[in-house]
Amino acid sequence: MTAPATPRRIVIAGGGTAGWLAAAILTRQLGPFAEITLIESDEIGTVGVGESTIPTVRAFHALIGVDEREFMEATGASFKLGISFENWARHGDRYIHSFGDVGQSTWMSDFHHFWLEAQARGIAEPFGAYCYEHEAAAADRFAVGGTPALNYAYHFDAGRYAHFLRGKAEANGLRRIEGRIDRVVRDADSGDIATLILADGTAVPGDLFFDCTGFRALLIGEALGVGFEDWGEWLPTNRALAMQTEATGPAPPYTRAIAHDAGWRWKIPLQHRVGTGLVYCADYLSDDAARARLLAAAEGRTLIEPRLIRFRTGRRKAAWQHNCIALSLASGFVEPLESTSIHLIMIALTRFLQLLPAGRPSAAAIARFNGQAAEEIEGVRDFIILHYHLTGRDEPFWRDRRTMAIPDSLAERIALFRDSANAYQADHDLFRVASWLQVMLGQRLAASSHHPLLRLMPSNQLNAVLQGIRQRISASVDALPSHETYLQDYLSSKGPPTLRTHR
Repeated sequence: MTAPATPRRIVIAGGGTAGWLAAAILTRQLGPFAEITLIESDEIGTVGVGESTIPTVRAFHALIGVDEREFMEATGASFKLGISFENWARHGDRYIHSFGDVGQSTWMSDFHHFWLEAQARGIAEPFGAYCYEHEAAAADRFAVGGTPALNYAYHFDAGRYAHFLRGKAEANGLRRIEGRIDRVVRDADSGDIATLILADGTAVPGDLFFDCTGFRALLIGEALGVGFEDWGEWLPTNRALAMQTEATGPAPPYTRAIAHDAGWRWKIPLQHRVGTGLVYCADYLSDDAARARLLAAAEGRTLIEPRLIRFRTGRRKAAWQHNCIALSLASGFVEPLESTSIHLIMIALTRFLQLLPAGRPSAAAIARFNGQAAEEIEGVRDFIILHYHLTGRDEPFWRDRRTMAIPDSLAERIALFRDSANAYQADHDLFRVASWLQVMLGQRLAASSHHPLLRLMPSNQLNAVLQGIRQRISASVDALPSHETYLQDYLSSKGPPTLRTHR
């Protein structure tokens, strides 16, 4: 292919994870068709509370040419099979939302209908026992590859990750400008953004702009005036305290999300440390009390003191306006409970490349982008609300979550499962049926009925099906090394151990 005579000028406003992810994929995929510039100020810190991902990160890494071992060494990463939810439905409860499918489904009904029938007959083990990723996580075991192969993501150091991505982008021709954006200049005729003026007077013109300026939303919000849709009525947590501690033991292959009386606390295990923090609502817990609680819960020596982050949950009413695409916090924010923030950046960049305009962006392309972005983040919103709404905890914060009015889209899902045990994944949904089921059941949502034809299945046949699945999973888990052993071997010169396979 021949490069265009005048490459498109794409300007990324802001660094951090969002800015450097944009830089990495745009420089990799667009090559000579675009000149990519990133403006970043060392004076402006990044939020960086998210160090946990979901499996879609691996597909995106393939698009930007990331070698897994190199990435893990550079970012102190560990492997992740899911999230351990503790004390959410009741004090003392624990369930794991894993990344795997559960059981084996048929054309007529999903596996959980078989499981519910077996449970009614007293011959079922816990739901997670029929999921490979769940059982591997519970046993602290892990390996890449093998048959079957685990579906996994990562925990990593967000600061190191941005530095790693910067190296990739700059090697592909990115131009980085150090400076603080002082002013946004718009074209008088079209209303598009024409130029960014830095504090030192430098002018940076562009054809397309990515707003990665965080909650400030300097381009999409301040300059273009796109409003914000607040979701605080459903997700009122508005504070996070983030810190880092030394590790006190081997890293498990899962994130921990531990509920407290006004929110929840996270623990994210890396190779070299643990990321930990407290999410809470300031209406129910003061900043000072939250800080004392987080420090009291720390299990290792504190490496970085707690840092307070104020946030609002919601989304921009348009993620793409004129020639500006907002990413991450500038576009919207759903608290980090299910580790979706980095995915939402990656899928927005993927959609942009699929709709890449040849010239000035068309209204139809922008509408398509905004529609898809809105549907997906609203689906994530509903999934997060589910965790809070389905609870039996009796503190004021949790009582208010249990009795609040919820979006109709979520109310319909809950009613469908409660009435007939049916669950589904819509076209725009990030989370699969297995995810909805693991959380619904983990939060103690009970179904009043399930598929009636399963009553005709003899108990010995039903038991044989479930036992066959369970035995195959147990054999596969037994063949795995511990996560810590595999991680150390994977990053060493000798490489990981050889796996036995079970079909």
